[in-house]
Amino acid sequence: MDQLWGSMAQYSAIQWEWPVAVYLFLAGLSAGALIAALLVKWRNGNVGDYDGMIKAGALLAPISIMIGQGLLIVDLSKPLSFWMLMLHYQFQSVMSIGVVLLMIYSGLCTLFAAIIFKDWLAEFEWSEWFFKPLLPLIEWFENKTWLEWIMCLVAISIAVYTGFLLSALGAKPLLNVPLLPLLFLISGMSAGLGACIALGVTLFKDSVEELNLQYLLSLDTKLLPIELFVLFVMFTGLVNMGGQYAVVAVKALTSGVWANVFWIGVVGIGLILPIIVSVTSLHGSKLAASDTVSLTAGGASYQVAQQVPRGTLLINCTLVMLGSALLRLYIVYAGQIFI
Repeated sequence: MDQLWGSMAQYSAIQWEWPVAVYLFLAGLSAGALIAALLVKWRNGNVGDYDGMIKAGALLAPISIMIGQGLLIVDLSKPLSFWMLMLHYQFQSVMSIGVVLLMIYSGLCTLFAAIIFKDWLAEFEWSEWFFKPLLPLIEWFENKTWLEWIMCLVAISIAVYTGFLLSALGAKPLLNVPLLPLLFLISGMSAGLGACIALGVTLFKDSVEELNLQYLLSLDTKLLPIELFVLFVMFTGLVNMGGQYAVVAVKALTSGVWANVFWIGVVGIGLILPIIVSVTSLHGSKLAASDTVSLTAGGASYQVAQQVPRGTLLINCTLVMLGSALLRLYIVYAGQIFI
């Protein structure tokens, strides 16, 4: 047996492959991006011009979930029959519950994007003809606190659901851990925050306020050690359960390529390295640029120099998102291989 890669015979147990892992990653990222945008919006209050981080989250949420659902449909054994899931519900089934949540969530995050980009959509040549008649309805939904709370709760449900979805593969020790939904929620929020920051400081950099950037960066930095702790508790719990659970946990952490993916990719690149970068290079920094940004507090306006190292910031966000993606890939494959 190849000590690095393991026996290829073990991979015959794979039912769900990488498209499912990518879908789980994109669904978590989408939910995290929407939550990040809502947090910044609530922090800023009802203002006329939306911050770049809000715009980034509003754009990422619907696009990510749509791409993820497309991958999931293509991965089905009968992709042209996916529409039947929308007509035949079995609420004792995790997948049926997920279909309902995804339909609600997709509509809500699309509505949120329409609210944030309403002025642009009403003037854009390709969207003006159908969006303008809807503008009064879109404006009515704008700044409805109850709607935003529903959006946030459904987004949290989507991120948690991605952890429960894997239980549909049956009684496999690594896929039926009670902490898995919590782990995917934290990891999805971290990836969504990282994606919002990366897109905000590139595509929407002119409308990003430093205080909001620092807020999301600080929140993401706090989530990383929590995710690391949940991983530690999850595997410690499996080992302490004894029997087949302990055997699976040890194999998943020490055997073959997936042990390398976990320790090098998930823990090293996706968690430890971003924590080090955040603490050493980004903590207390300001957004790097040659200009200044006007901030208002207590009725007084003042200028804040933007000095955060943008390249380091983008590297940090990329590492966080890569770690989140590798975590899904690891759980999906290791959970099916080691049983």
